[in-house]
Amino acid sequence: MTDNISSTSDQSSEPQKRAVVLVSGGMDSATTAYEAADRGYELYFLHTSYGQRTEAVEYDCANALAAEMDAAEFLHIETDHLQQIGGSALTDTSMAVGDANLESEEIPDTYVPFRNANLLSMAVSYAEANSCEAVFVGAHSEDFAGYPDCRPAFFDAFEAMVDVGTKPETKISIEVPFVDASKTDIAARGSELSVPFELTWSCYRDSAPACGTCDSCAFRLQAFQAIGIRDPIDYAERPSYTE
Repeated sequence: MTDNISSTSDQSSEPQKRAVVLVSGGMDSATTAYEAADRGYELYFLHTSYGQRTEAVEYDCANALAAEMDAAEFLHIETDHLQQIGGSALTDTSMAVGDANLESEEIPDTYVPFRNANLLSMAVSYAEANSCEAVFVGAHSEDFAGYPDCRPAFFDAFEAMVDVGTKPETKISIEVPFVDASKTDIAARGSELSVPFELTWSCYRDSAPACGTCDSCAFRLQAFQAIGIRDPIDYAERPSYTE
């Protein structure tokens, strides 16, 4: 009995491991945050507003999720350099966000040039400053074709760069728990983890209600329809994306 009490005390005195989670306000990053918490990490949320069309609602969702999860910190960074650079319908209002084409393997007009490298750089700086051991990112397998900075090779290369570019004693892993999973897998795992999907936003076009017809809405609706759960957010249209 005494030995058991001593062992428990020793475990509780150990510092909890820490992780930065890149939280966009969407369902993928929200589920990633819950996955990181389930793995025992104390969470440091990083949310960026970079001039994207729905940045206000994304910020509100990320902030609400941080409060819901009792995150250790919530860092919100505002930057407009990606908007100034342009080249994406997410940041340039003169470009229209196209309707969903779930079969296309072309890079869509919503690709923000090299965005994840920008966001991960900030996340690694934040992680190193706070003695975090990992940076969690919510990319998944269905992002591969359209978004080159969501591919496993990109994350592997970035982690190698982190090893070279941080202090010798710093060890920060880039964790992408759903990199081989589908959006449907994320919806299912999020349901298991009781992720509050009503606090998330995915639409590329509008802040309320979600359009239901852009790529991001379509993949989201398809995922919920595949697991037989009604997506809790409001849509202007709610098409069926099941076969």
